[in-house]
Amino acid sequence: MAELKKASEEARKQSFRNWTYGNLTCFSQEHMQTFGYLWAMLPIVDDLYDTDEEKVEHLRTYSTFFNTEPQIGTMVVGLTVGLEEARANGEPMDDETINGIRAGLMGPLAGLGDSIIVGTFIPILLGIALGLASGGSILGPLFYIVAWNALMYFGMKYAYDQGYSLGGSAVEALVGPQSAALRSSIVMVGTMVIGAVAATWISISTSFAITFSETSSFVLQNTLDAIMPKALNFFFVWLCWWMMTKKQISPTKVMLILVIIAFVGCITIPGINTSLFNPGLSY
Repeated sequence: MAELKKASEEARKQSFRNWTYGNLTCFSQEHMQTFGYLWAMLPIVDDLYDTDEEKVEHLRTYSTFFNTEPQIGTMVVGLTVGLEEARANGEPMDDETINGIRAGLMGPLAGLGDSIIVGTFIPILLGIALGLASGGSILGPLFYIVAWNALMYFGMKYAYDQGYSLGGSAVEALVGPQSAALRSSIVMVGTMVIGAVAATWISISTSFAITFSETSSFVLQNTLDAIMPKALNFFFVWLCWWMMTKKQISPTKVMLILVIIAFVGCITIPGINTSLFNPGLSY
């Protein structure tokens, strides 16, 4: 019987360090923490697989969009290390399942982390540091730098280890005979999270309006809202999905197309003295 593959302790330590100090690597609005995640999984994939072809294939799993609160979100990285071990040992752990878990967890953990870390923990540390810094004392900034980095490091290490332990224990539930409904639910939750992100962060409206008289006018946005609120949001998200998945257009080209649409839409239509979009610029 072949010995089960397991990520070495050194590989896990390197993975944790890569995420801790590089979770915002090559950060952009298009990818967010994607490349930081890739860098964190690189030592794991390199340790578990033998050929370059296998390594490239399995690293592609982590090239999808990812964004969460970096400290508490460390748990997701540890979790996928355990799932990657299961896949390396022949378990039917596919890309859809792994990415469904990532997408399903990144939203809730982001909300939890922002509330606890950004909204509570950092203000408490800053309050103590400001008190120590009264009168120009250097103790204030020194306290904050040391306390934040120490607590962040050990807290993230605990989250990573807990995620890794959960990854190992969750494998049977995810790939066992009763797993079909659970895996479908995970993918559905991930899809809902991505949909919620789009609905929350995307805001598109039209400024197109025609005035017929002092008491009569046609406002296109009001008509669209009466038919389907956020209709333009839905249309442009669908358009981006269609171009990237059906036409295989790269995200960079899709963004360029959106810029062109926005630019053309801001041009005043002759004879009507209005435009589709109002950039809100003033000179």
